[in-house]
Amino acid sequence: MKTIQMTIDEPLLKAVDRMSRARKTTRSAFIRYAVEAELRREQLQIREARDAAGYARHPVENGEFGIWEKEQDWGPE
Repeated sequence: MKTIQMTIDEPLLKAVDRMSRARKTTRSAFIRYAVEAELRREQLQIREARDAAGYARHPVENGEFGIWEKEQDWGPE
């Protein structure tokens, strides 16, 4: 791992410290987790936008997935 220096305002730092203590982790681990979560959210948004653009270019046709209807299992109703 690499050590970095960052600037953070006091109210945000206090919130980070509270959450870190509540989760019984370190400040660094909490911030690492938060950054990783944001990066995952960003990648999900990119994939969702790409999927939406693809379906906009090539909309689903009626009955296109009809062959799979017998395979659906919604569990006990």
